[in-house]
Amino acid sequence: MSTATRTPAPQPPISDLPDAHQEPVDPKALPASARRAPLGFGVLALVSLIVFAFNAASQTVTFRISHDGDLFRVPDIVLPGMITGWLITAALVGLTVFAFLRVRSGRLTPTWAVVVFGFLFVAGFLVWVVGSARTPSVSLTGLLAGGVALSVPLVFGSLGGLMCERSGVVNIAIEGQLLFGAFSAAVAGSLSGNAWVGLLAAMIGAALVSLVLAVFSITYRVNQVIVGVVLNVLVSGLTGFLFATLLESDSGRFNSPPRLPSYSIPFLSDLPLVGRILFDQSIVGYFMWLAIPIVWFAVYRTRWGLRTRAIGEHPKAADTLGINVNRMRFLNVLLGGLIAGIGGSFYTLVSVTSFTRDMTSGAGYIALAALIFGRWNPIGAFLAALLFGFTSNLQSVLSFLGTEMPSQFLAMLPYIITILAVAGLVGASRGPAASGQPYVKE
Repeated sequence: MSTATRTPAPQPPISDLPDAHQEPVDPKALPASARRAPLGFGVLALVSLIVFAFNAASQTVTFRISHDGDLFRVPDIVLPGMITGWLITAALVGLTVFAFLRVRSGRLTPTWAVVVFGFLFVAGFLVWVVGSARTPSVSLTGLLAGGVALSVPLVFGSLGGLMCERSGVVNIAIEGQLLFGAFSAAVAGSLSGNAWVGLLAAMIGAALVSLVLAVFSITYRVNQVIVGVVLNVLVSGLTGFLFATLLESDSGRFNSPPRLPSYSIPFLSDLPLVGRILFDQSIVGYFMWLAIPIVWFAVYRTRWGLRTRAIGEHPKAADTLGINVNRMRFLNVLLGGLIAGIGGSFYTLVSVTSFTRDMTSGAGYIALAALIFGRWNPIGAFLAALLFGFTSNLQSVLSFLGTEMPSQFLAMLPYIITILAVAGLVGASRGPAASGQPYVKE
């Protein structure tokens, strides 16, 4: 009689264990990103000490929350610039020491500490930069609402990229999908005189870009990164040529699309702060709030989502279970294009009502960075896109206020954050294991 040898179940890596249940380990066994956390905290705390404390604004800073017409009034937040700068710096130094002691004892820095640190640093930056303006007062509601509006195409672009990359196809062509979606929306909306036709055309146009990506990267197994870059250049050149030869020559016929409707929900839209953000949006903005939970549920709570993640992590194992890997990848890439097309329509049917050459201005690359920053998770990508949208709007608001900070630096803010995200300085990110690898059925 033989006895079966029972293999112990594999233990989850340290980074996946909840903070409350994590046992201390050798600090060298911690992930590299966890060991770098105190260093990153320390660098930012030093920046806070030099900029927010020693060079603190002497003025009192006012953040307005309520506006005329709100359902009720919330008092303004009034902060003394110098005292606030020193208090925030002290809190950041304390969190840095806390993170250092956690890592030294072999524990991870808890998520709440990272969130609190980021919030305090952003708050310190706002107090410092607004305090240096000619008028040290800013509408917090307008700042957030504008940031959400600018993040709408980024969210749809990152969700479209997620559809591709979760199934194992690297999508560098998000920029081309957004740009061709915007172009298609402008032309179709102008010719039909119907914004909804323009929205549908934007989805189809972006899906056509995805079709080319799928054919070359999945069917012919061409390097996915190269195909994506070439598609971006091709779409930029094609839309630029058509804009110069067709749209500019008869803009009234080809480049004057109607605007998609905006809806203000009674009572809820009059709430302070959240009213304009959540309940006073264009139809594309409402689609964004619906798309995030739908995509999350589909990816993590449905059979389709399980199969999508399986072919992105281990396509050979998925094939042995009867999943047609390449067909599913093909369909997911097309679906990603349809989603990205909605984001492209934002430029010509919501933001402005005309198409201009290369009007996306690299938003597709920022959407890709948001996807990486968000760790290939719909909610994470959404939060990262909000961060990029907020920094873009912050640039405009601070330029209007007349701060002492050079406008060139303000214009670089979104791209600096993009570089930090892609470089992994915000934490290690591991994409789907089979992403970028064409699958050949044996």
